[in-house]
Amino acid sequence: MVRIILPQHLRTLARVTGEVALDVTAPVTQRAVLDALEARYPMLRGTIRDHVTHKRRPFIRFFACGQDLSHESPDSLLPELVVTGAEPLLIVGAMAGG
Repeated sequence: MVRIILPQHLRTLARVTGEVALDVTAPVTQRAVLDALEARYPMLRGTIRDHVTHKRRPFIRFFACGQDLSHESPDSLLPELVVTGAEPLLIVGAMAGG
């Protein structure tokens, strides 16, 4: 069971409170988690990654186990602590400006 923490605006859109827990079949990668998340919550399609290219949106970041995974390949395996549900995958809306 993979635990995911969404930013508030995406929790509102998906109509969930707190974290989301999903069964993701191995290999557990960013792509697999996002595929499962979008399958369960179709209203999130296009909010985290582009509809066509499936690339991460510019102001969305992924963190797990104290590491920024945003620039990792979508097919890289997630840390074991995320795979086992001991640690959540955080999807964070990045801030910009001055």
